[in-house]
Order: sequence, then structure tokens, then C-alpha cells
Amino acid sequence: MTEKLWRVGTTYIPVIDVKASADWYVSKLGAELNYHDQDKAIINLADQSLFLVKAKEGQTSNFIDVKGQVRFSLTFEVDGQSALESMHHDFINKGIKVGEIENRGHVGRNFVFEDLDGNKFDVWSELSPTFRKKQVK
Repeated sequence: MTEKLWRVGTTYIPVIDVKASADWYVSKLGAELNYHDQDKAIINLADQSLFLVKAKEGQTSNFIDVKGQVRFSLTFEVDGQSALESMHHDFINKGIKVGEIENRGHVGRNFVFEDLDGNKFDVWSELSPTFRKKQVK
């Protein structure tokens, strides 16, 4: 194989109410709304396109790991522990459901938050070295 996958361009997230979810991502996370109809909304967040897709009630992007824990499928990165702590505090003030800041035994710290539909997302205090080299001046 001579070709390679370059980047993740789009992530699909199941939601019950497309408009309410789009409004939540815009107001709570600072996403940019690019398109909206009754079945989906397309937003830009963290240099990625997210499709909020109307789904049946109870559907989420979460999965259950081998130990029976409900897990997230997407981790966002911030630049350092102070940025992580600031975002954690900001999310709490915005009424977002967040977990505690955790030490998972690797570099950096993390916390988990949920959207309106219970989709879980992780936030990590470390930018990937490749991203830092390309994007952060």
C-alpha cells in the first residue's frame, strides 16, 4: 500500500434533538455551526468536523470496556495542566456534567464530560508532539 490516511476529518455523534444539541455544542463548547437540518448538524470543533446525527433515544458513542466501564470514544487535547484545570472549572460553571480530574498513571491529567445525550468525551492535558510542532507557535 503506497497511500496513507492523513487525518480524521469527521466524527459522527448520535443525538436525539439535533437543534438542541447543536445549540449546546455552540454555547457550551464554542463550536462553530456550519449546517443544520432536521436530521443533522455539522459543527467545527477542535479542528475537526463533527456531525450531530439524529438517532433513536438511548444511542450514544460510548462503549463498555472489558471491565464493564462505560468509556468515551474521543479525547480532546489542551495545552497543559493549568489549561485543563481552567477548562474543568469553566465546564462546571456552564453546568456541563464533568468528572473529577484524574491521574491515570501516564503523563498529564484527564477529565471526562458529557453532552446532552450522555455522549462521553475525554479531555487530556497534553498536546500531541506532532500537533504541537505543526500548529502551536
